[in-house]
Amino acid sequence: MYVERLEWLAENPRYTNRFAMRVGSLCREMTNKAVAELEWLHHGTVKDLDKIYMAKQVALAGLPAPRVIGVDEIAIRKGHDYRIVVSDLDLGRPIWVGGRGRKEEDLDLFFEALGLKKTARIRLAAMDMWKPFYNSAKRNVQGVRIVYDKFHIMRHLGEALDTVRRSEYKRLAEKDRSFIKGQRYTLLSNRENLDLDGRRALAKLFKANARLNRAYLLKESFGQLWDYKSELWARRFFESWRESLKWQRLKPYVKFAAMIERHWEGIASYCHPENKCSLGMVEGLNNKIRVLQRRAYGYCDEEYLKLKIIAAFLPPLGRSVTK
Repeated sequence: MYVERLEWLAENPRYTNRFAMRVGSLCREMTNKAVAELEWLHHGTVKDLDKIYMAKQVALAGLPAPRVIGVDEIAIRKGHDYRIVVSDLDLGRPIWVGGRGRKEEDLDLFFEALGLKKTARIRLAAMDMWKPFYNSAKRNVQGVRIVYDKFHIMRHLGEALDTVRRSEYKRLAEKDRSFIKGQRYTLLSNRENLDLDGRRALAKLFKANARLNRAYLLKESFGQLWDYKSELWARRFFESWRESLKWQRLKPYVKFAAMIERHWEGIASYCHPENKCSLGMVEGLNNKIRVLQRRAYGYCDEEYLKLKIIAAFLPPLGRSVTK
């Protein structure tokens, strides 16, 4: 028996293709729960129709041939369960989500999907200081230059500062802890991002605790590293910064400096004009992906989350597609 395929039916045969496109377009701006209430649908049906819409978006966009990629990972569940996100930094959007962790073989899957011809076009890869990502990129892309993401590096430095804060809190007597308690966010924020109350709280804290004052100033000054146009001057700055750690009793900072030394090649790479890329865009993409993860929380469908991440950065489907 032969059943004719009706083009106006969606892959979900209970609904038309046009209705699936309407639901998908609504899901770009609203939560699935809100769309379900608006259209009198079960939330599972909304998800299925949204997947149809996003699959069309991704198919139309195709897999580009990037020149500059950003490599990062996302945690999809509690614990150490990661998936890799690769972005085209020229296009400003994620182009691949996959792997079963963050090992070399997981990133290898991206290059396999991209193909040898498109992979050969990659000239620069921005990533965090994770050796498996570095190894995979170097092995799969001949002559690729690696740039380490400054936001990940500054996050490591923020963690070092927070370790100092915790150690000071434990060391001090109860009456001296009041200046530190509740100031974690204030300490980890850049000074220019603080309001008047935050700056006043910092001033009181630093007056009461000289060690945290030194740690904070060192954290703030390290950001100058990315302003240098010459690797030589960047190196001189880092040597001077590391030298200033002597006699400061800031062991977490000493460990941080040792980490920078081990990964200096990928950090100094940013000084060269030909290696400039929008690391701020990488951080912006990551922040938007985290928002998408929160919106998609509660769905156990991993493929749905992957589609969400890719399709959210693509333009909406036009009328000619949705009919």
